[in-house]
Amino acid sequence: MKQVFIKTYGCAVNQSDSEVMAGLLTHSGRYKIVDALNQADIVIVNSCTVKQSSERKFLKYLGAIRDKLVILAGCVPQAETDKKRYHGYSIIGTSQITKVTHVLDEAIKSNTIHLLSFKNDSRLNLPKIRKNQIIEIVPVSDGCLGNCTYCKVKQARGSLLSYEKKEIIRQIKSAVQEGIKEVWLTSQDMGCYGLDIKTNLIELLKEVVAINGNFYIRIGMANPNYILPMLNDLIKIYKNEKIFKFLHIPVQSGNNRILGLMNRKYTVQDFKKIIYEFRKQIPEITISTDIICGFPTETKKDFNDSLELIKEAKPDVLNISRFWPRPGTRAEKLKQIPGWETKNRSRKLSEFFDKISVEKNKRWLGWKGEALIDEFGKNNTLIGRNYAYKQIIIKGDYTLGKTAKVKINNATKHDLRGEVLNINND
Repeated sequence: MKQVFIKTYGCAVNQSDSEVMAGLLTHSGRYKIVDALNQADIVIVNSCTVKQSSERKFLKYLGAIRDKLVILAGCVPQAETDKKRYHGYSIIGTSQITKVTHVLDEAIKSNTIHLLSFKNDSRLNLPKIRKNQIIEIVPVSDGCLGNCTYCKVKQARGSLLSYEKKEIIRQIKSAVQEGIKEVWLTSQDMGCYGLDIKTNLIELLKEVVAINGNFYIRIGMANPNYILPMLNDLIKIYKNEKIFKFLHIPVQSGNNRILGLMNRKYTVQDFKKIIYEFRKQIPEITISTDIICGFPTETKKDFNDSLELIKEAKPDVLNISRFWPRPGTRAEKLKQIPGWETKNRSRKLSEFFDKISVEKNKRWLGWKGEALIDEFGKNNTLIGRNYAYKQIIIKGDYTLGKTAKVKINNATKHDLRGEVLNINND
């Protein structure tokens, strides 16, 4: 039996793909999944191409592997325009993960296979080995309807392919019966789910929250232009007790000219309207957003518009990226900002947001309530999540999946620190 290590980079979709590949390989009876590179005969590297830094990490890791049979998977080889670049490796494309056992069987025989064509190949209801035994990651679609000028992901994932509601519901029901406590609904853009199969996110969520069981739902990233048409209905369903009060809505820039150059189909005003309405009806909702610093032609005034937006919007989470020209994208052809200036803007925004983050987290000091213990932390700590998906660091010897009543005693820019008052043993 060959031993396989899967190294995963990137988003929750990639993590789910790795879990499915692990499940299919184990199910075959010919392969065993191991937890460390040095234990493996075969290494699958599941890659991410959303940022140049992600691709560099992948290449660095690839170059450090010695005396192992290596299989490439994920977005980097799928989006690579020079198909000869990875000619010596077998490749599993982003829509071909169900063929993982066949690819490894052939690679062992020294037959190199490249499976890179896009297929209508659902990832649902397949064997899987979860990285976290209480979290079920459910991809609801693949690809997107956008065409952002800076993004290379569409080259890797293609146009929107939504999975049928009944298949999504079947997977969630099965996972709940197995004892999972969190369901992560994920895709490249949750907001456009179903638009290709005559349904939508609201209709899906209505069926998900109706599933019997004690579990929470985390809804993945959705772009503003798709949230706007269903804003009132989305806020209404977010009030359901099963849904974490967590909204990931990327804005990318605080300047409408830059948003136009990015080919983002919304305005800064649209973004403000969405978060205003959510906070009006769900005041303690956690808002997560994204900003790209140094997009081509971004002036100091344009960047200051982003600073002002963050100052006004005060998100709870801010993902900051420096712009990197991605090969094959339209933004690559625009006039570039010097790297040192992009770095300075990124640092300035980060320092600016740190103060906001601490201020936002301090509002939770003294709060008492339930938190689901869903992750192991550093230095023998555990991580719990409350109804707003706030990260609460606790100490103690507790089992993942348990619900604890906690009190928040401290707040940092990254998280809350709490003490356990009691554990629910149900």
